[in-house]
Amino acid sequence: MTWKKWAAAGLMAAAAAGLLAGCGSSTKAVSSASVPQKIVVGLDDSFPPMGFKDESGNLVGFDIDLARAVAKEAGVQVEFKPIDWNSKEAELSSGRIDCLWNGLTITDERKQKIDFSQPYMNNDQIIVTMKDSAVSSKEDLSGKIVGTQEGSSSVDALNKMPELKKSFKELKLYGDFTSALMDLQAGRLDAVVIDSVVGRYYMTKKPDVFKELPGKLATEQFGVGVKKGNEPLLNLINQGLDKVRKDGTGAQISQKWFGMNVMN
Repeated sequence: MTWKKWAAAGLMAAAAAGLLAGCGSSTKAVSSASVPQKIVVGLDDSFPPMGFKDESGNLVGFDIDLARAVAKEAGVQVEFKPIDWNSKEAELSSGRIDCLWNGLTITDERKQKIDFSQPYMNNDQIIVTMKDSAVSSKEDLSGKIVGTQEGSSSVDALNKMPELKKSFKELKLYGDFTSALMDLQAGRLDAVVIDSVVGRYYMTKKPDVFKELPGKLATEQFGVGVKKGNEPLLNLINQGLDKVRKDGTGAQISQKWFGMNVMN
């Protein structure tokens, strides 16, 4: 991995905290000696519209386009590597990938293991049910079977709401949200707790199939995760995010995937 080259060059330094990293004025200059030739991005390739495979098997999505734009600004190549999202921190710490860039929620717990870029997008945790379901609020989930993605921020949100979680008949964990939604359609689940960017994407595609329950379980921010101490890469990403905000590239990518500018 390219990080070994940086380590050999003695470029490791204390990392910047994700949420405290500001925009333009907070990013440090990245010298040409510290810029990698290629960044390997780890992602869950079943997370539309952030990163997923299209009908031709190509990786597409908002984060895919955004990572490419940032890499272009930095003059480096980018490679996308699908990983087991439940093992994302291990993939990063092992050096098999350089960063996590796929709707990764910034949390205090994750900050203990990885460093974050500045936030670039907001997200909520929501509950999705079938359009014709009698379930109309989270209180109606008492005694119901609820699904979500293992290792996701949806699990974190539920863990912070123990009474709600305890009221479920069962909480089923899936490898990805797509599988959970398929089981919801098949009648094997009563609801799915899911990232709003994913849930609303599917509701847009299938407005007569799914509905969103009122209220949010949590409000979050997305950031790019890098290995602890990888300040050169962190600065490169932060500077790139600043540039695509200012030159309108981020707004163009947002418009393509969301019909509005979602970058913050």
